[in-house]
Amino acid sequence: MPLYIVSTPIGNMEDLSPRAASTLKNADLVAAEDTRHSRHVMDKVGGTARVTSYHEHNEREKASSLLQDLREGKKVAVVSDAGTPGIADPAYRIVHAAVAENITVIPIPGPCALIAALTASGLPTDRFAFEGFLPPKSGKRQRKFSSLLNDDRTIIFYESPHRILRSLEDLQTVYGDIHIVIARELTKMHETFYRAPVSQVIQTLTKETPRGEFVLLFNLKAAGVYKEKEEPEDNDDAE
Repeated sequence: MPLYIVSTPIGNMEDLSPRAASTLKNADLVAAEDTRHSRHVMDKVGGTARVTSYHEHNEREKASSLLQDLREGKKVAVVSDAGTPGIADPAYRIVHAAVAENITVIPIPGPCALIAALTASGLPTDRFAFEGFLPPKSGKRQRKFSSLLNDDRTIIFYESPHRILRSLEDLQTVYGDIHIVIARELTKMHETFYRAPVSQVIQTLTKETPRGEFVLLFNLKAAGVYKEKEEPEDNDDAE
């Protein structure tokens, strides 16, 4: 049987596609980051499959177990905590293993926080790079930001509520008071976009209690701090 990679809502349950609902309802086994959250989704679609945990702390051994289930002909669906599996989560390992054994992998597309944030950000969308979660320590964050000074694409990060302010302070240290976009609580009741200079966003969030997962976006070329990468000299004419 194929392995199904099923996108689930990042907030609004109405974003669950009929195809995703049908796939989960008819699955034999659902591998999920958060079994409690996924059980809620399964109840909504009327699914009765066993839901098993599959996360960054057990991905190696669980991928082997899921692969055996696929060999036995079980219909296995992988879901993320929310959104599209494989984006900043451990779905890659089971997909890689399935492809290596010529097991068909079928994506069931749907919600994805980074794409939702990008399309509504107002930043250039023709070229972009998703960089996952920022490093937890300030020094590494600043080095990460510095490494992107030659990148003219729109850059996207995920960040947690308890680190967002410190990450923005590091961003301002490296780039100055550039224009950024922050999206939080996407598709939920309190969905919010902040589109402003870093200092203003910091000031606003300082007055609030940051809640929910954050998507951070910026474009250094549009902000005027992009540095053209120096190309090596062309020595084609050298004798």
